[in-house]
Amino acid sequence: MNGRGRHKQLKPKDPINTLKRLFSYFRFNKFLFFGGIFFIIVSSVAQIGANAMLSPIIDTLVESHDRGLFIKYLIIMGIFVILISIGQYLGNLFMVRLSQKTVHRIREEMFAHMEKLPISFFDTHSHGELMSTFTNDVDMLTQSLEQGVSQVVLSAVTLIGTLTMMIILSPILTLLVIGMLITMFITIKFIGQKSARNFRNQQATLAEMNGYIEEIMSGQKVVKVFNYESRAIDEFSRRNEELRKSSTQAATYGTMLMPVMGNLSFVLYALVSMVGSFLVMKNRLSVGNIATFLQYTRTISRPITMVSNQFNTLFAALAGAERIFNVLDQEVEVDEGDVRLHRDEKGNYYWKVPKNNGEYDKVPLKGYISFENVSFGYVEGQRVLKNINLYAKPGQKIAFVGSTGAGKTTITNLINRFYEINEGKILYDGIDIRRINKFDLRSTMSIVLQDVHLFEGTIADNIRYGRLDATDEEVIEAAKLANAHYFIKNLPQGYDTMITADGENLSQGERQLLSIARAAVANPTILILDEATSSVDTRTEKLISEGMDKLMEGRTTFVIAHRLSTVRDSNAIMVLEQGQIIERGDHDDLMKQKGRYYALNTGAVELE
Repeated sequence: MNGRGRHKQLKPKDPINTLKRLFSYFRFNKFLFFGGIFFIIVSSVAQIGANAMLSPIIDTLVESHDRGLFIKYLIIMGIFVILISIGQYLGNLFMVRLSQKTVHRIREEMFAHMEKLPISFFDTHSHGELMSTFTNDVDMLTQSLEQGVSQVVLSAVTLIGTLTMMIILSPILTLLVIGMLITMFITIKFIGQKSARNFRNQQATLAEMNGYIEEIMSGQKVVKVFNYESRAIDEFSRRNEELRKSSTQAATYGTMLMPVMGNLSFVLYALVSMVGSFLVMKNRLSVGNIATFLQYTRTISRPITMVSNQFNTLFAALAGAERIFNVLDQEVEVDEGDVRLHRDEKGNYYWKVPKNNGEYDKVPLKGYISFENVSFGYVEGQRVLKNINLYAKPGQKIAFVGSTGAGKTTITNLINRFYEINEGKILYDGIDIRRINKFDLRSTMSIVLQDVHLFEGTIADNIRYGRLDATDEEVIEAAKLANAHYFIKNLPQGYDTMITADGENLSQGERQLLSIARAAVANPTILILDEATSSVDTRTEKLISEGMDKLMEGRTTFVIAHRLSTVRDSNAIMVLEQGQIIERGDHDDLMKQKGRYYALNTGAVELE
């Protein structure tokens, strides 16, 4: 199942734990959290107090006409109003800052965690899906934390405080209000469940569409060369229509809640007015009491309406938070390697191999690689490689030839430990690579891929990506070795020339030369080459070949061959089919065997 399918099936299974986990981030900013809660409570209590002052103010005007007492009550009410303003301002300020700091931390955690995830995670999750998590879900979470938390706290305090005051004023009217509140809660629950389900669908559909847009935008050359524009537009229209439908459904229930709750609050206000008037006529309530109670009636329905109005944001944020935590819960790449790479005083590297007695062996870094009965499958039960046996000595060039899907790239992925083998053993200088620390293992290797990935920055920065502490002189030397120095020095800013994302302002050949320079500056012991000359002109192909030949000198090199002419000088050529090595030997040996390799060279069959 691909990443998008899994994404669409994601549903909140435990919203309470999701909220607990989200709120656990507040412990990193306790001052902001408790300060914000304090000022929100102050604002809410002051609001209740201000409403309570209506009763003595009105009764003083109606009954005693005591001007001094009237002014005293007005001053008290004015103090409450000032406290409301200060509390709301500071409470919202603290919550906004708390929200930004919390989301900042979550975003950093998520990115750092993704950098530790295995390659298999990215095989099953599209770039668009992950970008949607980083943008849409995080934005929803930010909005909800900024508004939702403060409004929930404000609503809870207001609800409890107001109900208490209402009971004191009139238990009979309070029972009427509670009955209507129960009706409101049932309404909220019904509409809220519908809203939550539709917002989950909206977020999942949005993530799918983002993934599709990212695919199409990054593959525009393929789209145009195969005249795929119309079908791409049709597919986008279909996905966009799905998003419109799910968004409409979500918005329908989201916007329905506010007017429904508003109308119910008006009904409540009318009922309280009628019953309250009757109680006033019976002298069981004063005019000030009923005026205050009516104000409390409006106040008590307001937090419920306010929270219900936030339901669309809250549910969307909850769905987004679960997707974020789903990424954070993915198992990171396991590295239990206890063998580390060290450098002696003469500058020579060696493997420090711990022994059971607490001592350790020093194994010189040479570059011996051997596969012993290695079997592997990306999916359980489906073997891509079957019983692979091979060895490579330092300085040798080993080539892999075979049809697409034969397992050539998989072998090089296993050397890097991008994936863990299911059976067998891979040895590096006689050490099981599962014992070698992954960072140290990969620091001895470089890869030159057919599809070059460059980063936005200067040419020097992109070459230095191979070894971040490389000096300017070492960068230039690496470029010379890769035959890239000539074209770089003729650029307007030379090594300081800025490259756009993926090096779109450079030719295919220039990008390939830079990738060779990047591999060279790392000074690897083992080199993996995914043949890189298949899409360039003859002159550039010669430059790239010369650069790769210089780079391969003295290094254990594995070459994935796309054209047989480039691997004739290999020390050993492995012919793979359906995950098995069916022939092995150098060019002359394989030609004498007159098997699959011979057929490929003579054109009897074609290399797919």
